[in-house]
Amino acid sequence: MQALIQRVRRASVTIDGAVVGQIGAGLLALVCAEQGDTPAQADKLLAKILKLRIFGDAEGKMNRSVQDLDGAGLHGGLLIVSQFTLAADTSGGNRPSFKNAASPDQGRELYDYFVQQARALHSDVETGVFAADMQVELVNDGPVTIPMRVVAGG
Repeated sequence: MQALIQRVRRASVTIDGAVVGQIGAGLLALVCAEQGDTPAQADKLLAKILKLRIFGDAEGKMNRSVQDLDGAGLHGGLLIVSQFTLAADTSGGNRPSFKNAASPDQGRELYDYFVQQARALHSDVETGVFAADMQVELVNDGPVTIPMRVVAGG
């Protein structure tokens, strides 16, 4: 599984003109399940995201995670959006191939599992809608954008 993590001042997901998920300061996680991914990989990716130290401490050093913010009484939201296009393979030309993306059924199952686990571990979790045509708005803070990937056995 892989994710693109963005530290945000705020972020939202809109579908057909209606906001379906939004957070203030926190993390926007664009999440992609690939063929052969498992719940164990989803668990490992989620743990890495929740512990990723990319928020400033008292000295301004990136030393706090989104969970540290939450534990300190500060706001630290997590907006999770499915994004199969992270599996794009552009090595064969100008049109991306998505052959490495999980099937829609497997992708939905892993996305739903990932969200369920996130809600069990973090107090402020919002989402997009799997496979929907979404408009994602964000104010990237920094900017800080971190790609993450968890592979089987890794």
